[in-house]
Amino acid sequence: MELEQAIRSRRTHKAFAPESVPRELLDELLELARWAPNHHLTNPWRFRVLGPVSLSRLKDAAGPEAATKLDRAPTLVAVSALRSTDPVQDLEDMCAAACATYAVLLGAHARGLAGYWRTPAVLRTDAGCAAVGIGPDERFVALIHLGWPRQEKEPPERAPASDVISYLD
Repeated sequence: MELEQAIRSRRTHKAFAPESVPRELLDELLELARWAPNHHLTNPWRFRVLGPVSLSRLKDAAGPEAATKLDRAPTLVAVSALRSTDPVQDLEDMCAAACATYAVLLGAHARGLAGYWRTPAVLRTDAGCAAVGIGPDERFVALIHLGWPRQEKEPPERAPASDVISYLD
């Protein structure tokens, strides 16, 4: 799949087949994410693939109503960024971890997988972060839902480029 096609055709999916993503394929995607840009090569991203025990802890922390959304995809990856005491590096590292998350989603899409970038409220709590091993020296970035798609998705309407681009003198 060509890069531009991957960017334009990737969609957020919320309906997945029940089969988990094989570990070898996850390893390929997470290795790909390491190539995201990061200032001073800090490699700030951390990826945690949730297994049944960590998922159960996260669901307990989320509560019954929010826990059902955690069952949408067969494979979940929690992404965090290491914190820095330097505010500029801290922001750069957070952005780098977001780029790495997008690299995972694009790589998954290129391999026929569906993905969903979520930021559930539970992972903005101490209990939720503890459930998946994100300590105080890290900041939660994303919970990536991955799996095989159950349906095709049409592209959403997009604002014209002219609405978001300015050329400055």
